[in-house]
Amino acid sequence: MTAYSNAYAERWVRTVRTECLDWLLIGNRRHLERVLTAYLAHYNTGRPHRGINLAVPVPVSEPHSAAAGIEPVGHIQRVDVLGGLIHEYRRAA
Repeated sequence: MTAYSNAYAERWVRTVRTECLDWLLIGNRRHLERVLTAYLAHYNTGRPHRGINLAVPVPVSEPHSAAAGIEPVGHIQRVDVLGGLIHEYRRAA
């Protein structure tokens, strides 16, 4: 493992601890795996990342019409992740 990969691993551990694990009481290994799986899905599809211009690594496919200009907001749906610890907001269908 190089020094660079170690820095990425340390950053990931710090992020998952401060945004997720420090706020929950983990009961056992199975609970930890479920929490980390849910957080990982949020981290890759719902959380903006500074290193990629506040985009998400795996964007959710939504139809966008950039040529139409600014679209009306419409209805917004809140999705709770990890029992409400994290809130994601999406356009309602």
